[in-house]
Amino acid sequence: MQTRARIAVIYYSATGTVHRLAQAFVDGAADAGAEIRLRRVAELAPEHVVEAKPQWRAHLDATADIPLATLDDLRWADGYAFGTPTRFGNVCSQLRQFLDTTTAPWQAEELADKPATGFTATYEEHGGQEATLLSLYQTFHHWGAFVLPTGYLNYDTAHAAGGNPYGVSLVESRAGRDPEYAKAVLETARFQGARLTRLAAAVAAAARADGQPAAT
Repeated sequence: MQTRARIAVIYYSATGTVHRLAQAFVDGAADAGAEIRLRRVAELAPEHVVEAKPQWRAHLDATADIPLATLDDLRWADGYAFGTPTRFGNVCSQLRQFLDTTTAPWQAEELADKPATGFTATYEEHGGQEATLLSLYQTFHHWGAFVLPTGYLNYDTAHAAGGNPYGVSLVESRAGRDPEYAKAVLETARFQGARLTRLAAAVAAAARADGQPAAT
């Protein structure tokens, strides 16, 4: 029987850009036959900061029904896609705080041998996308996960999306003036979601054939 991959798409988004990328990953994974959990991480910013930006408040309210990520979501999944906006060239504090709670499943080796990929967004072209993804991937190295970069597969679309081989990334200022670019980034996210699913299914099937415990 073919293994159906379990994919956890876990993200933080303040005003919706990273959420749109997360949804594209979900769509791609679903097209590839995955069972999916879309999860957001908790907001840490003070209320007065959120309230000062209507778009931030509106997005948090609009996505309040999306469950918060838990460690059980990580144990359950065969593969991971993590999304974060760039904060000074690094992972945002909200996602970082969640990752910093993963000591128990990491020590139990429950996060190892699973493919993981990242996605991010900045406002400016050189806003730190590659640095953010590489920083995120350091966590995957410690988990013993398999880092799944985008590379230059699906080359024409990847090139149109900015040609970032480290992971899916979107430049908001460019997306606002170039709809074809924005379309290419979302298509790259869907492609990567499907690719993550196929690899996760293959790895999970191999583990089960070896008699290793499956994700629970």
